[in-house]
Amino acid sequence: PAHAGHRPEKTAPTQMKEVRQQSPARLARLCCLTSSRCTSAAPKVSKLKERTTIIQKLLYCTLLIALATLVACAGQRQTPTPVPVAEAPTAAPVQLATTEEPMHTITPMATAEPKPQAYAATAQPAPIPIAIPEPPLTPGPAPGALTPVWLGITVAPENRCSPYDSDDYPYPPSVEPRIVDELGGIYGPYTGTWFESIRETDIEHIVARSEAHDSGLCAATAATRKQFASDLLNLTLASPGVNRHQKVAHDASKWLPDLNECWYVNRVVQVRLQYGLTIDRAEADAIDQVLTGCESTELIILEPGAAATATATPTPTSADSSTPTPTSDEDALARYDDDRNGRITCAEARDHGIAPVHRGHPAYQYMRDADDDGVVCE
Repeated sequence: PAHAGHRPEKTAPTQMKEVRQQSPARLARLCCLTSSRCTSAAPKVSKLKERTTIIQKLLYCTLLIALATLVACAGQRQTPTPVPVAEAPTAAPVQLATTEEPMHTITPMATAEPKPQAYAATAQPAPIPIAIPEPPLTPGPAPGALTPVWLGITVAPENRCSPYDSDDYPYPPSVEPRIVDELGGIYGPYTGTWFESIRETDIEHIVARSEAHDSGLCAATAATRKQFASDLLNLTLASPGVNRHQKVAHDASKWLPDLNECWYVNRVVQVRLQYGLTIDRAEADAIDQVLTGCESTELIILEPGAAATATATPTPTSADSSTPTPTSDEDALARYDDDRNGRITCAEARDHGIAPVHRGHPAYQYMRDADDDGVVCE
């Protein structure tokens, strides 16, 4: 009932409005006065309990102030009305509008035929195509002449891809008896000549070592070069005159033997195939011309004394039939030591036609064998 001194109760909004208008300090005091927890402590409560009570009051008041602040802010905030966005069909362009600036239209690409320029996100200028110049085409040979092959051999010019040194193509003296066994005796296929001793012959490479070097072995390993130099397929016997002064290192386009032409050119083909050597066009044509008239490529061996009728100009052999081989050391010095100094030089040996000099020859012990391979002046 209303009576003097009684204040009517305030509604909740009125109380919240008054709370917002109070200062933080006054709010704290008001909190303590209106709270049911603001009771005076008993005079006999310990100081620790008083401090705890004060802290609790302060925490309670802080929470109340925070709640009041949130309510005040909530009253001032205006919630925007959400704008419904209608979904556009997937196949049609989608236009998204905002209050700031319009978005660009994005057109989805077709899955069947993708195109790099299906998106137009920005109004950029079209890219300028960059023309990349193609390297000039070098006219080459006809397709059939790129790698011409003749009888399985690549036709190409000779090419010395590394310096030539005969020491890179060594062969042991022991290979000579094997050549004799293959020929059936000390026989020279190029002339059809039979010799009485291997001292009268040279070891002859059918495809010369320098020729093979320029035909591909210049890039081969040391083992391959050594194998080539001592391969019986490429070895035969010849007199020093034929080997050193006629054939030398010529190929079939510059030199052909008087006898066994067909056997010779067939061996050239076999050796080049065996070691993957190339052949130049001139030699291939020369061999073709020989093979055209060949009935057989077998080795022709004449009977002793029946030398080839069309032989080359006779040249001094390693042993002149008119001058017998010395039988004693004194005879060797008297025969070959022209300057009478007790030594026999290679020049003296060549002048007398005994080079190369093998171990066992009477002149060998008076000569210097630098590599001790049993052959001097080879």
